[in-house]
Amino acid sequence: MRVLISGASGLVGTALAQSLLASGHKVGRLVRPGAEAQPGDVRWDPSAGTADVASMEGAEAAICLSGASVGEGRWTPERKNLLRTSRLDPTRLFVDSLGKVKDKPRVFLCASAVGIYGSRGDEILTETSAAGNDFLACLARDWEAEAMRAEGIGIRTVMARFGVVLSSRGGALGRMLLPFKLGAGGRLGSGKQWMSWVAEEDVVNILRFAIEREQIRGAVNLVASNPVQNSEFTRVLAKTLHRPAIFPAPAFMLRLALGEMADALLLASQRAIPERLRAAGYEFRFANLDPALRAIVGGKS
Repeated sequence: MRVLISGASGLVGTALAQSLLASGHKVGRLVRPGAEAQPGDVRWDPSAGTADVASMEGAEAAICLSGASVGEGRWTPERKNLLRTSRLDPTRLFVDSLGKVKDKPRVFLCASAVGIYGSRGDEILTETSAAGNDFLACLARDWEAEAMRAEGIGIRTVMARFGVVLSSRGGALGRMLLPFKLGAGGRLGSGKQWMSWVAEEDVVNILRFAIEREQIRGAVNLVASNPVQNSEFTRVLAKTLHRPAIFPAPAFMLRLALGEMADALLLASQRAIPERLRAAGYEFRFANLDPALRAIVGGKS
């Protein structure tokens, strides 16, 4: 099987590509101008709206993971514009290009986020829950709309609504580790906000599962079965690292330091569950936080 991946150099993209290659599949990375290309890769330039459509022929699956990190840099108007364009432009170009391919892939998977629900307190969120109306929710809604155009050209489409991806290689967890290792970790704000998380190993397995299962289409909450409140996440992470967690970060300080980003990323509450994955029979490697963190960072204290 040949799989096209945009965003293949990112946290999830590299893990997925390595897994597919190890299983004997072919991976075609979508590479931008100036980047080194390998045999089978596809040249494209989302900012110019151009892509080598001919080199996309023969792929059975296409996966769009493009997008600047929402957690790097204060959300100035310029940064917010980048967060939008780095998602919408590549997704639009990817779908438009697949529409020109003679032998279209069976499935198109596009990244999204549980941020689409906004901050919802203790409400249990499934894939049928309504979208929120803050910046991240509107961004994810528009992103998914671009992706869903692939259904109109006859390609089964899946929007993977990612929670917080826990990885030993960086990402959100990587940014959390240093203060905890220094004994300066603690809950964020009240600590009552729900965190929908998922281990990197499950992320890769779920994406591969979604490629193979014809019944999976539309939005999918790519999160573990058991979300936790921030105070519980803090407790388990500190215990795993054999460190105290006695320095809470008050909400007003987070807002002062990070502005709008603090409410959207650190203080928002999303209690999402993977209803569609459960219905499809996916079995999580890590359904609970404690064993997940022990496997990922247990030896990093």
